[in-house]
Amino acid sequence: MASRPVAVSAAIAAAGLILALVLGPVVAVLTRAGGWGTLGPGDWQALRFTLLQSLLSAFFSVVLAIPVARALARRRFVGRGLLISLLGAPFILPTIVAVLGLIAVFGQNGLVNEALRALGLPGFSIYGLHGVVLAHVFFNLPLATRLLLQGWLAIPAERFRLAASLGLSPRAMFRTLEAPMLLRIAPGAFAVIFVICLSSFAVALTLGGGPRATTVELAIYQAVRFDFDLGRAALLSVIQLCLALAAGLVALRLGTGGGFGAGLDRMVTRWDGRVGLPRIMDAAWIALAALFLLTPLGMVVARGLPGLAQLGAGSWEAAWNSLTVALASTLLCLAWALPLSTRWGEWVGLVGLAVSPLVLGTGLFLIVRPFANPLSLALPVTTLVNALVALPFALRILRPEAEAVRADYARLAMALGLTPLAWLRLVLLPRLRRPLGFAAGLTAALSIGDLGVIALFADPERATLPLQVYRLMGSYQMEAAAGAALLLLIFSFGAFWLCDRGGRANVDA
Repeated sequence: MASRPVAVSAAIAAAGLILALVLGPVVAVLTRAGGWGTLGPGDWQALRFTLLQSLLSAFFSVVLAIPVARALARRRFVGRGLLISLLGAPFILPTIVAVLGLIAVFGQNGLVNEALRALGLPGFSIYGLHGVVLAHVFFNLPLATRLLLQGWLAIPAERFRLAASLGLSPRAMFRTLEAPMLLRIAPGAFAVIFVICLSSFAVALTLGGGPRATTVELAIYQAVRFDFDLGRAALLSVIQLCLALAAGLVALRLGTGGGFGAGLDRMVTRWDGRVGLPRIMDAAWIALAALFLLTPLGMVVARGLPGLAQLGAGSWEAAWNSLTVALASTLLCLAWALPLSTRWGEWVGLVGLAVSPLVLGTGLFLIVRPFANPLSLALPVTTLVNALVALPFALRILRPEAEAVRADYARLAMALGLTPLAWLRLVLLPRLRRPLGFAAGLTAALSIGDLGVIALFADPERATLPLQVYRLMGSYQMEAAAGAALLLLIFSFGAFWLCDRGGRANVDA
């Protein structure tokens, strides 16, 4: 098929560009530093803590997502689509905004501790290892749920119809249809969440609780910001990169196995667990997940409403900058993700998330400075980095479905002599509409809420909305900051909902 060489060439070109964008800044930092640094006892403690909290966070996020995703996959109720969209909101929240919501619920004077004190029970401290893990589960449980839900919805309805006609028990149906899907999807979801937690910064900074709860990303921040030890920062970044690549290789090794073949694209109807204990358990899992994920969001909304009236022209201009950057980042990320939606392509994409954004931003600053004023390129550079950081999520969403489409229809396309453009327009894009919408929404929302490179490059005229929130907080305009945070939440969730909703076809999930 003519499209195969073209697709391979596009994938190689995209992979080469991504590797250059990731490794180039690391080399620039090393060149400026004059070589590698050395690790001290605090760095080794940070490494041990990072591995522990990343493993625990990824494990609990994926394990808890399995019953929640299964319940959403086999239940139909009023408001289900809205609930699924709302459950995705924590992951797309700016980290510091979400942390404030968690503190309002689980902090010393939060809702949970007030209820415990009213019952005469000891309080709960959100700071330390358990607080970091709790925050990471809050962020990543929705991502794991959506990834697993996509896997459940990818099982053709005809397979469930056949299982029902054969009279399979719920346990037999799980073993025959659902367990193979989980073995194919869950390892990749675990790896992505593990890598996200490896690069944890704001969560560990606010909830770590001391030097014993410091992550590698925090150690990099200290090396760059306070010690200006670029060699040690680069060494820590490379260690973090190797850990992330190792996790990706394990996931790709375990997450093998074919799909369930092509179906007729009918709505998936479930006949198992309609009554009795399974129905009660599904309702309980959905209710608990909604309570855990939506209560902190409600606290953010309640505290931000009074501050909306205090937003000035600078905040609205920053919001426009954020929307512009998000649109460009989303288009660029999807342009990379489509040709790289293979096993080795996902491994390449994981590199962008594995490298520390602090090292990446510092390296880009050093590369750009001899040729142009870095401040004048703040928004384009932010667009590039946001697309690069969001690429692993887009690939994890797209790859299983893209590989299934190629396995099911590549030979037919070859027999029909479809051109690469016809294959893309008639076969690939229509059947990737739902995961494409989800990936686009996730990328846009993450880009809107990102506070990374823009903090290194931005001048007062080129702020994004997250940076504006930090500036308002720094000037003690707390009500205005709360209002800007709420506006940031509205824009992030709105972009996610529009893209995700536009990508759904014939299903309400």
